[in-house]
Amino acid sequence: MNTTESRPALGKVLFAFTMSLDGFVAGPQHDMSWMTGFTAQRGLIDEYIATTGAVLAGRDGFDSAIGDSRPWGGAWTGPIFVLTHHPEDAPPTPDITFLSCPVEEAVRTGLAAAGGRNLGVFSPTIGAQLLELGLIDEIDIHVAPILLGDGIRLHHNPGTAPIRLHRLDGDPTAATRIRCRPDAR
Repeated sequence: MNTTESRPALGKVLFAFTMSLDGFVAGPQHDMSWMTGFTAQRGLIDEYIATTGAVLAGRDGFDSAIGDSRPWGGAWTGPIFVLTHHPEDAPPTPDITFLSCPVEEAVRTGLAAAGGRNLGVFSPTIGAQLLELGLIDEIDIHVAPILLGDGIRLHHNPGTAPIRLHRLDGDPTAATRIRCRPDAR
């Protein structure tokens, strides 16, 4: 007898960031003020809000930048999980769950809470770990025309092999061309 079980659709594990041209997703101490004045592609924020079911963040980013704020200017509501080695000293924050577990378990927890929508990864450190484990389904990067020179890199994992990426738009092996002119000082 053949039985088919209906299983819930799983969303993607999505590693999405706005990044400076020199590869930083945050300034020193997770400063995000550099993003002021940049706009997202039309409809992108609405797309993220509609397709994101849960967020997985890191403790450093939570402590310095996220706190009790909500993604996308507060327009998104949903479960946020903060992965930390020391949940005992985390400030009680409404709608935020602190996890102390292996990163693979945090992904399973986040995907289950996402209810078939995407799990947004809001930590370059966690993203690097997930890339090494093959648990990132898609990377969505938006390059802002700015050079920070210092800060938190999108992917800083010295001593590891390069990770080749397959482009999802256009030629899968083409390099992306970005043309900029420095502002007058």
